[in-house]
Amino acid sequence: MKNVDFLIKYLSDERHMTIQQDIPESEKFNNYRFLVNIRDPGEPSDTYLKIEDEYLRQLIAEKGITDYTTLSPREPHIYLWQGDITTLKCDAIVNAANSAMTGCYMPCHNCIDNCIHTFAGVRLRAACDRLMKMQDYPEPTGQAKITQGYNLPAEYIIHTVGPIVQGQLTELHCRELESCYRACLEVAAEYRLKSIAFCCLSTGVFGFPQQKAAEIAVKTVRRYVKDNDIDVIFNVFTDADREIYTALLG
Repeated sequence: MKNVDFLIKYLSDERHMTIQQDIPESEKFNNYRFLVNIRDPGEPSDTYLKIEDEYLRQLIAEKGITDYTTLSPREPHIYLWQGDITTLKCDAIVNAANSAMTGCYMPCHNCIDNCIHTFAGVRLRAACDRLMKMQDYPEPTGQAKITQGYNLPAEYIIHTVGPIVQGQLTELHCRELESCYRACLEVAAEYRLKSIAFCCLSTGVFGFPQQKAAEIAVKTVRRYVKDNDIDVIFNVFTDADREIYTALLG
């Protein structure tokens, strides 16, 4: 039985679901992702984990891994890269999490939280669930927590909850977003990491205006790297965000 067939059967059996196996290979990943996204926290069998690790690492390798050290900095210690953050090799990537902190449960949703949890594997949700049970309250905006990266090229994932802007942007929103960047950098320093990649926190479905969010990100990071030995990669996905950061970084 092929790896993905085993994974789909295992996950569907857990939920007593019937998932069609006789489908084209190109569609099987979506079945796997659907089941992973809706799965409750908890670690499955060692056999499942071994096969999932092999499957996901192969998928990521096929997408193509980018080592940030092959990039040219835009400013001292600051890089700009457009691409899929789940394929970026650096010490840590930052996940735009929600206050529950256990990932996006919407099947095949294209948010970064969903993508990171999908390609890291089910151990990530289990690890986040353990952290949240110890904490026993939702994650506040503007803080940060760290987990392993599991199957991602990045060794660690730093999770932070950004502000949600509904209506007019306020000074509180701006302070909270700055706090997200600063908290992630401080966690990276605590773990003696030498590189960290930020996605565009709080933009998209969280509603923070892209231009202002980028200005806060660049200002906060510039201030931090001035006195700390760490490389920061601004990871953008859209052309619009790339143009904004390109202009800000000169």
